[in-house]
Amino acid sequence: MEPQISLSGYQIFNKVAETGNISAAARELFISQPAISKAIRRLEASLQTSLFTRSSRGVALTESGRLLYSYTQDAFRALGEGEAAVRQTGRLGIGHIRIGASVTLCKYLLLPRLRDFVALHPHIRFTILCQSTLQTVELLRDKKIDIGLVGRPESLKGLAFQSVGQVEDVFVATGAYLKNLGLREGRPPEGEEIFPAGNLMLLDEKNITRIYINNYFARHQIRIGQVLEVSSMDLLIEFARTGLGIACVIREFIEADLASGQLALLPLSAPVEKREVGFSFLKNHDLPAPVRSFLEFVRPAE
Repeated sequence: MEPQISLSGYQIFNKVAETGNISAAARELFISQPAISKAIRRLEASLQTSLFTRSSRGVALTESGRLLYSYTQDAFRALGEGEAAVRQTGRLGIGHIRIGASVTLCKYLLLPRLRDFVALHPHIRFTILCQSTLQTVELLRDKKIDIGLVGRPESLKGLAFQSVGQVEDVFVATGAYLKNLGLREGRPPEGEEIFPAGNLMLLDEKNITRIYINNYFARHQIRIGQVLEVSSMDLLIEFARTGLGIACVIREFIEADLASGQLALLPLSAPVEKREVGFSFLKNHDLPAPVRSFLEFVRPAE
């Protein structure tokens, strides 16, 4: 088995080739001349060739030495560039963060936080995958993203969770729709009796919010009638604004509509419990420095 030459052996060779003098190489590397000579002899023995010719004026590369030097030059130049890139990364905050989130959470919760963070760290690169919460969790487990903005799962199963706050699911409709519904029913429906009477608009069955609302209906034994399934929260809000029915939406996303009177909040005897939303990531996993910085930045003030 051929002896392995350490990186320091090639570093010594490279320095001697640059200076053309063993004494000068020893001074620059802060090691003794005998140590330099020994390292060169060991490298020549390993490669089974002479790398230098010696004279009273110093040393000169042989043909084999010049060939090897062309490679060590490139290697140490690449190492130097790598070191400079790493230093620049630390100095400028360069890095890559991969985030998963549903379209709704991305629009209403992620983008405002991302805008402020990017203003402070303009050199960080982001990849954002817009998927459902369930798909986001799968991407996390497959290590295809670093963090996911999700509603807090019932079971974390190896995931950590950092809350950014709570959201409240509410039911809204236009005043005109509620008035027409009352005329059709002979009187305005009250409380939960509005659900079997009206056109209820919900997210599709696989959505984590829909699962949460279905559990709410079951827990309170609430009957529902006609259901219109919609693929996104934005569409639910738009359908509600156009008077198509009663939409289950997140209150924090329609405050302007409630304030202007464009949408009306349906009072319920048993309001839907608020739920936590936050960033989830693999537990006991060493997150890259830019990801840790982002999580610290979006952590709510205590």
